[in-house]
Amino acid sequence: MEFAVTDDEDEKDELEALLESREAEAGPDVADPQAVVAANVPADLIDRYEIHSYKGAAAILNQVHRPLFDEVIECLRNFAITTKMIRTAGGNESEIPKVISAHLRPKGWHETMIQGDLVITKAWREQVRVTKTGKPVIQGKTETLTRSKYLDGHKIDYVKGRVAFDLEWNSKDQTFDRDLYAFAAFAQCGVVDVAILVTRSESLNDVFRALGPSLKKDGTVELKKNGKERLTMEKYGASTTWMRKLTYRLNAGRNGGCPVLVVGITPKCISDWNPDA
Repeated sequence: MEFAVTDDEDEKDELEALLESREAEAGPDVADPQAVVAANVPADLIDRYEIHSYKGAAAILNQVHRPLFDEVIECLRNFAITTKMIRTAGGNESEIPKVISAHLRPKGWHETMIQGDLVITKAWREQVRVTKTGKPVIQGKTETLTRSKYLDGHKIDYVKGRVAFDLEWNSKDQTFDRDLYAFAAFAQCGVVDVAILVTRSESLNDVFRALGPSLKKDGTVELKKNGKERLTMEKYGASTTWMRKLTYRLNAGRNGGCPVLVVGITPKCISDWNPDA
């Protein structure tokens, strides 16, 4: 792909498009068959969201952690956002994550961090002396090594029991690496069995294009440095958190041994959006 000489905004868009095209081609899809999703996730959620299951996450949630899964299902059924929320600045500090918190926090889903020391025991056998007859005497020995704070600072926004949940609405896409690494660490330590990660479906892009200028938190139109209106679509660029940025990381195995159910927010979650208007 060749780049023409353009202003900074156009060049950034072209670079993001190049990366996006490469990511779309990278690696096979290792998600579970959609039949696994259909067998374990309610049909109304499948109709409302884009859902993918990795490492059997859908089956684990449905068959092993059904009471907690029911709480998440209720949250997702009630989840609704507005076009004003979408247009208003704020990223992951916007009103949208607060909708999730309003459902899950009262039910005991807490922001959780883990910290742990690594304790290693070395064991070996060594010769300690020789008998008068020349026979070696072998003795077993051990040594304990401790690496303090081997795990430190891994945090997940919502954890209850052995289920983790997180939402990434509009952060930098590298945030997914942090989330998946945290999921893997929690799972490896036996703290959780499965995780759920909610983000934007690609199907929202048509909505973003149609919404016109973005808004500041005070409700006025947001302007760029050159004085032109900043379009809503510009806030949700290719280098932010959305479905394709997540699935290619999962296909690369960045979730380690942690099963992950991926939920993509679609236009059906927007209460005041009419695609035919």
